[in-house]
Amino acid sequence: MEISLKFGHDVMEVEIPGHNYMGTLKPGKTEKVADPIAEVKRALANPIASKRLRELVLPDDRVVILASDITRPAPSYLLIPPVIDELNEAGVTDEQIKVVFGLGVHRPHTEEEKMKLVGREVYDRVECLDHDPEDCVKVGVTRRGTPVEILRLVNEADFLICTGNLEFHYFAGFSGGAKALSPGVCSRESIKINHQLFLDPLARSGQIEGNPVREEIEEIGEMVGIDYIVNALLNSEKELVRVVAGDVTAAHREGVEYINNYFRQDIDELADIVVISPGGFPKDIDLYQTHKAMENASLAVKDGGIIIVAAECSDGLGEENFADAMIGGMSPEELVEELKLNFVLGRHKASRIANIHLRSQIYFLSDLPQAIKERLFLKNFNLLSEAIDKALQEKGPAARILIIPYGIPTLPNYTG
Repeated sequence: MEISLKFGHDVMEVEIPGHNYMGTLKPGKTEKVADPIAEVKRALANPIASKRLRELVLPDDRVVILASDITRPAPSYLLIPPVIDELNEAGVTDEQIKVVFGLGVHRPHTEEEKMKLVGREVYDRVECLDHDPEDCVKVGVTRRGTPVEILRLVNEADFLICTGNLEFHYFAGFSGGAKALSPGVCSRESIKINHQLFLDPLARSGQIEGNPVREEIEEIGEMVGIDYIVNALLNSEKELVRVVAGDVTAAHREGVEYINNYFRQDIDELADIVVISPGGFPKDIDLYQTHKAMENASLAVKDGGIIIVAAECSDGLGEENFADAMIGGMSPEELVEELKLNFVLGRHKASRIANIHLRSQIYFLSDLPQAIKERLFLKNFNLLSEAIDKALQEKGPAARILIIPYGIPTLPNYTG
């Protein structure tokens, strides 16, 4: 059985013995829309639980459009131009509009990356800025006690539009909606305290009701005031299949229903070995993002099994605290215990990877420098075939292998 996995911008192929092959877990078939811009315009013309954008905004409003950063596959270059056009129809000039990239705690962009994300036309028309976590103002405290500190520019806006893509998120339940605001343009302290809630058992992929992280994200959205959202739904090839626009909650939930129908996949058996790819660039841009595929793989593998992850990681390890934790010499056991005693934003993901690795070994293929590979607690391989052979040696000749080629958007749902 020959399988193909995306690896950065390339494809990695390998053969799996037929008697070991358990199957390939993919999202349901979703065809891309024939005309992406027309689909965005359709969503804007038919907002969910909201008036049209041009009927909500005032001619003298200062408008901020939040956009995803380079680590996300959100097609801002498709979503934002029709939004700006509709704002112009309402009398809002380009000079009154600013696009802010929600970095959270990720690295800043180059100017070339900003232009690529929104497209040359938008980049030339309106000011495009990165979030600065050092320039935030406090707007309140959530019911759970999290201080809400938002980028000053966003807080001063008269009208706020959140854009992004909507997919499963390993502890916020789903991306999209108010998540563009929090953590997108919050202070590091606000993000840290909100993310501590991920220790709750209900802070998990595909969960909204009772999920303290998602509930607080939406509470922060209410506190700041999100006037409108435009979210893209993408298929496994990162092609646009649908756009939802309108009310921050109602539009988001309609998108969630669509995602659940196509991307939550039932399995009645756990695998001995899971072979997974995040789905190629930008989902495997660094190890920090690749971790999300590991989370989903852990839902499909037996305790004591093996997860084989293929991810290019062209940008390296990712966030600084995370990188320090991954190559700092601590054992997986020590990283898990550290999180219980002291939550450090960034290091929390290292602890999550460590916990997965302790329950099911992680074999890892990447283009990370050899010097970095040698410092990771993961088991590193140079060839996918070598990793599979080693896994079969360890788990036995009858081991069952499940393939997940699009590991971040695919949520395994074990029904056994």
